This record gives sequence, C-alpha cells and structure tokens, in this order.
Amino acid sequence: MNPRELLLNSFQAALAAADPLQIVPAHLPSPPKGRTLVVGAGKAAAAMAQAVEMHWPLDAPLEGRVITRYGHSVPTRKIEVVEAGHPLPDQHGELATRAILEKVQALTADDLLLGLFSGGGSSLLSMPIAGMSMEELKTITHQLLLCGASIQEINTVRKHLSAVLGGRLAAACHAPIHCLIISDVTGDNPTHVASGPCAPDPTTYADTLALIKQYAINVAPSVMTILQKRSEHDEDETPKPGNAAFRNVKNRVIATAHQSLAAAAQFFRAHHITPLILGDTVTGEAREVAKVYAALAREIRYYNAPFKPPVALISGGETTVTVKGRGRGGRNTEFLLSLAIALNGLEDVYALACDTDGIDGTEQNAGAILTPDSLARAQPLSLDPTALLNDNDAYAFFERLDDLIITGPTRTNVNDYRVILVW
Repeated sequence: MNPRELLLNSFQAALAAADPLQIVPAHLPSPPKGRTLVVGAGKAAAAMAQAVEMHWPLDAPLEGRVITRYGHSVPTRKIEVVEAGHPLPDQHGELATRAILEKVQALTADDLLLGLFSGGGSSLLSMPIAGMSMEELKTITHQLLLCGASIQEINTVRKHLSAVLGGRLAAACHAPIHCLIISDVTGDNPTHVASGPCAPDPTTYADTLALIKQYAINVAPSVMTILQKRSEHDEDETPKPGNAAFRNVKNRVIATAHQSLAAAAQFFRAHHITPLILGDTVTGEAREVAKVYAALAREIRYYNAPFKPPVALISGGETTVTVKGRGRGGRNTEFLLSLAIALNGLEDVYALACDTDGIDGTEQNAGAILTPDSLARAQPLSLDPTALLNDNDAYAFFERLDDLIITGPTRTNVNDYRVILVW
C-alpha cells in the first residue's frame, strides 16, 4: 500500500469507529410502559434514527422527529427526518424544532424521550428566544463562526439565544430522558455537543455578554436589551447542574474522537507503522498548530526521534480559523497548507486532514491530502501558497492540485481527523 492509500484507508477506519449503525444498538434503553418519542439533531441524527428503528422491538410504540443537515437524510419509517440549514440556522429548522418542543411537552411520566444528538445540532435545533427573530439569530451565528472563537464559546452564546438548547429541552419534558450522543467537541462533555439540549448548562447570560464584547459581535440593540434583562433574572437562565429538570435524565456519549483515533492507530499498527496519538483535544489556530506538527515531523525525519520512521502522527480535536481573507477553505485545508509551507517539500512526509462529517468549513470536501511534492506541483500552476494562506484560500490550492478529499455526507461527526505520515 502506498502512502496515499494508507492515509485514505486510515481515514475510513476512523469513520467506521463512529458509524451510528454500528454503535447505536448496544446503547438503546428498554421500551417504557407508555410510548417512546425520538427527537434529535445533528449531522448523524438521521443515521442514528435509522439504527434505532432497525433495532427497536417491533411491538413497542415508536415515533419521533430528528433534524439533520441538507443532504444527510436516510430512509426511515416511524421517525420523521427533517433537513434544515447548517452551519447557519433557517426556517425549516425552526419549524421542526417548534414541532419537537410541542411533542416533548405532551409526554407523561410513563413515556420515554429518546434523544439522538451529534455535532451540528446547535444550528439545526433552532428556536430563538422570545423577542428575537430567526434572521437575527442567523446574523449573530454567522459572525461567531468567523471570529475565531472556540466551539465552547460559540455554544455558550447559542444556548442563551435559544429556547431549547442549554438544557431547556429537558426542562420542558415530564418523561424520563435517555440521550445518545456522538461527540464532536474536545472533552466530550454533553453540555457542548449540539449545545446540550438535555444537559445542565454551567454558563450564564453574563458569560454571553462578555463573549459578544470580546469578539466584537454586532448584535441588534433590541436583542442586547433582551440579553441584558435576562442576565439580571435567575429565572430566565438556562437550567444549571443540580436542577430538578435533570433528575431523570441520562446523557450517554457513545462515540468520541479518541475512539476513532484509536481505530486509525490500530490500522497503522497492522501495517507495521508506529502510530503516535498526539491527542483528541487539539485546539488553537489551524495554521499555528501545523507549524508545531511540522517541527515534530522534521525531528523524526532527520533524527529518528522520538521514533524511527515509518511513523503516523495522529490527532483530533477542533482547530479554529480567524477569517481575514476572502478565500474558501475550512480549518483542515488551512492546516495542511500551513503544514506544506512549514515542511517546504520535506521528503517522505505525507499528510491528510479531514472533518469526519465530510464537510471542511462550508465547502463540499471533507479535507485534503498533502504530498512531499505539493509545493513543486503548485509552481507551474502559478499558485502562491503564502498568498493563498493569507487569503484563507487553502481550498483553491488543493483543488488545483486535485488533492481534495470528497466523501459526501458521512452521517457521523467526531470532529477532525489529522495524520502526518513520516515514511
């Protein structure tokens, strides 16, 4: 197997470890005395719903509605799948969320709410707080995605602009709740996955106002007035840890980035390549993280330390991109372009960086692949790597080299998968 094939196949191994059809069945609860309502949101929500239907007892009542990104639905019989906007929320998501909330509020103590949540749920399960419009929510979300804030910071704001996130869905339910969660956030805390619809929220409106100020988010005066008033009244807050709303709530994380990294490591080990997992919680600016990893790759390549090649440097997590240019490309292609510049054509070093949901940023590619001759192949095409990086246009670089990785919807999401292969 050549280096390119090894990288691509390792990515498939990582995806397989987070396949809802394989991991959901073992975590399903027993049916209740009454009926089971399935609700969910995220890029994996439709596949998770399909897995529930395939393994739910035939004689047990089952119904529900889940929301997923456009193009991510799968056939279901009892659980309705609604497609909506991501990463920006839209009216389809709002209408579906309102319908979900009504169904949840009608449950009784004999029933069960089965929640299916994964990355992407924050924008898909979208219902603005009273007094705020969907357009206002969309405008704020757009700014948050571009400002360089961490996903935890973004979700802190989202929770306090939502009528259902940050534990508010659980607070509206009178039935026991069992949530299955595919985590796409560092730390795997349920409060951050899909902004924790059924998880306690330790953050506050005061935190939200501080983040809006820190990142200079332009918020309509009417919305700022609402946020400031809510910050002064505890009863308007999201439910906190210890709240009675969570007495009968179970949040179970069933797939994580680390599980996928471990699966990739096992793949490389089986091919006699030493795997080194650098962590599943890597954060920071994508271009800066790449420089650190390039230094490690050079150490291995030149000095056989800390390991002798072949070595696979594997990492996950969620880096950020502070968008200052006008180009295209997500955090994974930006990571790779910065890595290419830092390595400067270093022999026998290859790399792959992809988002496990199949979407890097807002484009149709999951990520891209880097080879030792990428910079050399770019020269006759008049591609200036540094200029493209400064314009946040890594997409154009790898598109011209025909090195984009396009998977289509993977229907799962455990964040980024990166591997540097020192051959």
